[in-house]
Amino acid sequence: MPHPTAASAPVVTIAHHVPFLDQLAARWMAEVDDDPQRTGAGLILLPSRRAARALTEAFLRRADGRALLLPRIAPIAALDEAALALSGEAALDLPPAVEPLRRLATLTLLVLQGGAAFGDVRTVDQAWPLARALADLMDEAEWAECDLRERLPEAADGDFAEHWGLTLKFLSIVTGVWPSWLEEQGVMNPVARQVALLHAQAAHWRENPLPAGQRLWAAGFSDAVPSTVAVLRTVLDMPGGRLVLTPVDMNMDADTWSALPPGHPQAGTARMLSDLGVARDDLVVWDDLPAGCMAAAPPGRATLLSDALLPAPALGQWLAPAPAPEVQGLSVLHAADQQEEAAAIALILRQAIERPGQSAALVTPDRTLAGRVATELARWGVIADDSAGEGLATTPQATFLRLIVQAVDGGLSPVALLSMLKHPLAACGLSPGNCRASARLLERAVLRGPAPPPGIAGLRAALSRAGQDEHGALADAPDAPQELSAFLDRLERALDPLLSRASGVAEVVDLLSALVESAQALAATDTGDGATRLWSGEEGNALGAHLAELLTWCDVLPAQRVGALDGLLASSLAGVTVHGRRALRGREQVAVHPRVFIWGLLEARLQTAGTIVLGGLVETVWPPATDPGPWMSRPMRTRICLPSPECAIGQAAHDFIACACAAPDVVLSVPGRRQGAPAVAARWLVRLDAYLTGRGARIAEHPALSWLEQLDRPSGPPAPVAPPRPCPPVAMRPRSLSVTEIETWMRDPYAIYARRILGLKRLADLEELADAADYGEIVHDALDRWFTRHPDRWPPGGEAQMVRLFAEVLEEARLRPALAAWWAPRLERIARWCAATESARRAAGVPGTVLTELSGRMELSGFSFGTFVLRGRADRIDRDAEGGLSLIDYKTGTLPTRNSVLRGWQSQLVLEAAMIEAGGFAPEVTGQVRELVYWRLTGGHVPAQVLDIAQGKILSDLIAECRTRLRDRVAEYDNPHMPYLSHPHPGQEPRFADYAHLARVAEWSAAREEDMA
Repeated sequence: MPHPTAASAPVVTIAHHVPFLDQLAARWMAEVDDDPQRTGAGLILLPSRRAARALTEAFLRRADGRALLLPRIAPIAALDEAALALSGEAALDLPPAVEPLRRLATLTLLVLQGGAAFGDVRTVDQAWPLARALADLMDEAEWAECDLRERLPEAADGDFAEHWGLTLKFLSIVTGVWPSWLEEQGVMNPVARQVALLHAQAAHWRENPLPAGQRLWAAGFSDAVPSTVAVLRTVLDMPGGRLVLTPVDMNMDADTWSALPPGHPQAGTARMLSDLGVARDDLVVWDDLPAGCMAAAPPGRATLLSDALLPAPALGQWLAPAPAPEVQGLSVLHAADQQEEAAAIALILRQAIERPGQSAALVTPDRTLAGRVATELARWGVIADDSAGEGLATTPQATFLRLIVQAVDGGLSPVALLSMLKHPLAACGLSPGNCRASARLLERAVLRGPAPPPGIAGLRAALSRAGQDEHGALADAPDAPQELSAFLDRLERALDPLLSRASGVAEVVDLLSALVESAQALAATDTGDGATRLWSGEEGNALGAHLAELLTWCDVLPAQRVGALDGLLASSLAGVTVHGRRALRGREQVAVHPRVFIWGLLEARLQTAGTIVLGGLVETVWPPATDPGPWMSRPMRTRICLPSPECAIGQAAHDFIACACAAPDVVLSVPGRRQGAPAVAARWLVRLDAYLTGRGARIAEHPALSWLEQLDRPSGPPAPVAPPRPCPPVAMRPRSLSVTEIETWMRDPYAIYARRILGLKRLADLEELADAADYGEIVHDALDRWFTRHPDRWPPGGEAQMVRLFAEVLEEARLRPALAAWWAPRLERIARWCAATESARRAAGVPGTVLTELSGRMELSGFSFGTFVLRGRADRIDRDAEGGLSLIDYKTGTLPTRNSVLRGWQSQLVLEAAMIEAGGFAPEVTGQVRELVYWRLTGGHVPAQVLDIAQGKILSDLIAECRTRLRDRVAEYDNPHMPYLSHPHPGQEPRFADYAHLARVAEWSAAREEDMA
């Protein structure tokens, strides 16, 4: 039998270097001698809608402005069901497909009913992902035409682990309950219906061939499920039927071809040809370029990639003599991380479209990378056509809904509440600017520091404690904040539908309705309603339609808490995309650029461009991770005839080669790190590098990283800033400091400048946890109360009374229960230690009287710019019967070292002693100080430590020296040229530096350390 010619061959393939769709259009038209009327007679089947649109464009390019009747071009999944019905087929006898969200909602209910058999699933947000996995399993089995009811019972027989058997019992949902539900409701699974339609279409064509002169081609298929194979087989049996395959490796030896592993790029094509009963040798290759068409890539590139990706048993062919590898037009981009990769890719695409008529595309399955590149392109005013669309879950409207749920479920905690109020859609019936200003005022007045009690009532109580007179509105200022109590009233009214259901459970539909009501109230402005702001535009319409479906079908779900809505929204929106043809830049809408594209792998098939970047070429991204799913292991999948997970690797490899041969200039992009962790380059790049190394060749590095360095980094070495040297006028410098500020003045004068001269105060953290400072306040307060009640005599049963007093002070602090439970035993141990210590001291006659929390001041005169006042507050001063004074300081944190006190770095207690001797406190505590003592009260395994600093002459000399140092320091800063330096003494920096960021310490201190090294 003679080999078929190119014109008569029923099965052909197009060479890699030939633009597939342009060749397809040219051959279709050439068979009718480019007659524009006869061109429209026939049907071309393609694998996807995107390919169908691209083929239409190829026909228009071929027509070059002439009038032309186009053939019918259809994706195979969108064949006209009505045509089958009109022809007398029983297609319309098929039940309708079940709505996707209805299916997921019902499966979620079934998972909840059987949740104890699979991880004790109790809430809809836990069950919905499992329901989606069940739906995916059914879809996969139906595409493979595998009857799970027959095969699943056999899947875990033999030596499989027991838990797989339990899993299969759970899957009785699929084999028993779900088919019964479908029959009862009169619906079908969507994939099952699509498979039935494809078989019906194949049967119809077999019984009713197309009329003479009508051609039927199927093009662009590289793999096929059984129902698609049935259609393709029918196409080949039709008069005028033809199958046009994506490039097939015709040079691979027969033995290798017959044993291709699932992960090989040609494995799917080989499997499809086998199912069709077509031998590879019977294929005809269309390798000529259509008139006026440029080659998609150098002809040798496909050979290079094919040789590099040979299966392991055939790698011996690498040792055979071969021509030099064709690496022209290939380059590689090794970025440090995802952000650098995205910025560099954006520069590559922008550089490509500088050439008139040149198109450029990024191909990647990584939606995060696609979003980053789109953002970077917007920097240049280029809005890319992202054919995969934007995830609906990441749109501003969907994010706003989830933030509302999180805020209500979290009891209006500060972080969650501010995240909601500062969202661009939040307005609360005010202008957006008024709302944000009110939110910022609420943040400063109430939300900074320890979190207020939960709910609106907690916010009002915290506002009352903060004092609201100073937080009123500035009525005459634009975008002024509203008075906070009125703003809280607005917030309560808007959130009331959800807040009223937050304390218990409610029907999911009621919760969704309450969420929509609250969201619309929060989004309403002073000039417009919230519904218009939320549901307008492509994103709003898509989200509104999704919520409408949830409200329709989630009535079957059991009652849930408000918090379950967050997970429900995230799970139900996963994988849902929205397509927009315009984007916002500032307040203007910008059209999508006609020559810049971002394609997913499906959208990129059969497409060509002038420059293509293959992005995200790392393991688990491209190629994807081989996950058999949560339901069955690989051997179990094999037993019931489900496709191997490695088949996805083969399809990804096919897409890699196809895209790498779809443009003259191709950039292979590999980030070094992904999501903060080291990334492993795709196995194909490793293979390619090994093959080229053996041939003495390599792929050139793309220069985009050097462009990026020139763009965003200084041309010379970085020059760190110099340490700040503020020298304010002496008249602005403080003439009064506390004893604690004196230590700060020594260690970090810049902090004194920022706080006392600039008037800057550190903002407390949001939801600031109670820390050692709060613990110290409780200890100080308890001891102050005790000695105020018992200054000179120890009462009977004093230890028990002191323990009770500490417990009372802890209770008054109203800490969260877990923290109070943690501190209570520590405070009890402190109380018992203090009681034992005080009892012993009283028994020995020391002290006579205890005075606590005394305030004092000392004036230092004789300076050219006036008197300097030192202020202080002593924790405790003991006076014995002879009038001797002891100064005791309580510490709940770290004790100072004796050496640091003696050297003057921690002079608080010494300065208080100087104030006592100068008469700076009450007359009854004026005199000579005999001892300085620190009590470290931690309540740990060792409840307390006592540090005696100095006594006698050593103490007298220390006090005199400290007074002299203070006078000298005041005199130094009375010099207008004396700067307030930041951290002037290396090694003596303060433990807590609130102004280090303002002084840019991290920048100049690193340079100082390098100079010292």
